[in-house]
Amino acid sequence: MRRRSLTALAMMAVGLPALIFGGVFYYLFMGAFLVGGAWEYVRLYRAVKHEPSEIVTVGGVLVIVTARFFFAEYAIPLFVFFILLAMTVHLIAFERGRDGAALDFGITVAGIVYVGWIGSYLLDLRNMPNGGWWLMLVLPIIWGGDTGAYSLGVAYGKHKMTPRLSPKKSWEGYVAGVFTATIVGAFFAYGYAELNPGFQPLAGLISPLQGAVLGFVIGALTPLGDLGESMFKRQGGMKDSSNIFPGHGGFLDRIDSWIWGAALGYFMIQYFIL
Repeated sequence: MRRRSLTALAMMAVGLPALIFGGVFYYLFMGAFLVGGAWEYVRLYRAVKHEPSEIVTVGGVLVIVTARFFFAEYAIPLFVFFILLAMTVHLIAFERGRDGAALDFGITVAGIVYVGWIGSYLLDLRNMPNGGWWLMLVLPIIWGGDTGAYSLGVAYGKHKMTPRLSPKKSWEGYVAGVFTATIVGAFFAYGYAELNPGFQPLAGLISPLQGAVLGFVIGALTPLGDLGESMFKRQGGMKDSSNIFPGHGGFLDRIDSWIWGAALGYFMIQYFIL
C-alpha cells in the first residue's frame, strides 16, 4: 500500500500541472502514456507468439499523437500511411516465412487505431476551447464511476458481470458506478457553470442535466475500456500490462478507461452540449 501511495503521489505531482497548464507539457505527459501503452500492447501479444511490428505500432502511435496535437491537417494522411506501411511490413514477413503474418498485421493495425487514433482524443479534448475545464469534467466522471463501482461492488457485489475477463467485477458494482458517474457529472457541471458567480468557467455552456447525461453515458460505457484491456492481458497471459508504475501496473492499466471517456466526452460535448 505504501508503494502504491507513493507512486500515485508521484503521478499526481507530474500529471496535475500537465492537466492544468496544457500545451507541450500536456502533450509530453499524455503522449508518454499513449506511446508507452503501444509498447505494452505489442509486448502483450508477443508473449503469446504473435509478431506485431513494434516499430510500426509504437512509431505510428507516436507520429499520430504528435500530428493530432500539433499538425492536425496531416493526421489522416499519416494515419493512412502507417496502415499501408503495416501491410507492407507484414507482407515481407510472410514472404520470409512468417505464416501468421496476416494476423500480425491485424494486431499491428488495431494497436495503431485503438491506442494511437482513439487515444488521441485525450489530446483533442484538452485542445478544445475551455479544454482544461472539459477535461476536468470528464476525468472526475471516470474516477467517480471507478470509485463507486469498486467500493460498492466489493461491499455488495454478488452477480458476476464478466467471469472470464474480470471475475471481480459485479453487476451491482457496475450499476453503482453508473450512478456515481451520473451524480459526479451533474455536480461538476453545476459547479463549473452555476455555483459560484465569481468562478464559472463553463457558464452558459453546460447545465447540470447535461452533465448528468454526460456522466451517465461515460459511466455506462467506459467500463468497456477496462474490460478491453483485460482482454488484451488475458490474451497475453499477464496480470498487468507492465510494472512501470509500482503497485499500479503499466501505462495501459492507467488509461484504459480514459481512452473511452475522452472519445465519448469529446463527441458528446461537441454534438450534444455545445
